[in-house]
Amino acid sequence: MVDIHPKNPMSMCPMASMCKGVADKPPSLLLLMMPGLVLIVVGIVILVEPKVLVWLVAVLAIALGVALLMMAAWFRRMAEQFQSAHQSP
Repeated sequence: MVDIHPKNPMSMCPMASMCKGVADKPPSLLLLMMPGLVLIVVGIVILVEPKVLVWLVAVLAIALGVALLMMAAWFRRMAEQFQSAHQSP
């Protein structure tokens, strides 16, 4: 009977070398803890000075608005390229 399963399945996976590199040298523990530490500090700052929350929400709204405008411009360019590529001569 023919064996359809390879002896070493990782040899077939194109991401195997990247995954092996991450497994051999895991990221720093401090790097993994950083988002949690930042959120704790932000929470404490909001408790001490609640006005900070208003500034954070304002900055988030501005950043989200800019991102949406950039995404809309990108979609418009893609639509123009698609229409120009599919027009009949």
